[in-house]
Amino acid sequence: MISRLTGLLAERHPTLLLLEVGGVGFAVHVPLSTSGKLPEPGRMVTLHTHTHVREDALQLYGFLTLRERALFELLISVSGIGPKVALGILSGIAPEALQRVVAARDLAALQLIPGVGRKTAERLAVELSEKIQTLPAVQETADSARAAVPSDAVSALLSLGYSRPAASAAVKEVLAERDDLPVEEAVRKALARLMK
Repeated sequence: MISRLTGLLAERHPTLLLLEVGGVGFAVHVPLSTSGKLPEPGRMVTLHTHTHVREDALQLYGFLTLRERALFELLISVSGIGPKVALGILSGIAPEALQRVVAARDLAALQLIPGVGRKTAERLAVELSEKIQTLPAVQETADSARAAVPSDAVSALLSLGYSRPAASAAVKEVLAERDDLPVEEAVRKALARLMK
């Protein structure tokens, strides 16, 4: 199962991306909330992914945060809700708001989400109201995001064809100067060092 991808954003459409990782282009379906926060094509991005396997297809769904992915996986566990509907729900309401209205079994608020009718709202409330309350606080903190920067940056450089020792050394040097860099900035600075 593919659970995270770091690569070059080659194309961005409202709910579909083309992410190039190690010379391979991955089509990744995303909610509008993720698509709207991504940089312009040509920049490095990291997505938390869910691999959905069917008889006739293998599809990737990507999210900027672990919370969005966890909510997506909860949504597709509800009978009658597939990945397309789950993506539509996450495109129509913020993750925090979705957690609130489902936990409160607020059917009126759920029906305001595009694509959610009365029956779907009832299923969401009945099947997820308890599960969603026990959902771990998976929203990434600054510390956990910072801890992931070195390995994500090295992975990005490996996908661009650099050797592991060279990539690791470049990332280590960049982060020694400033340890609060986001992944994209760390990769950019490490690339500048490797190209000298």
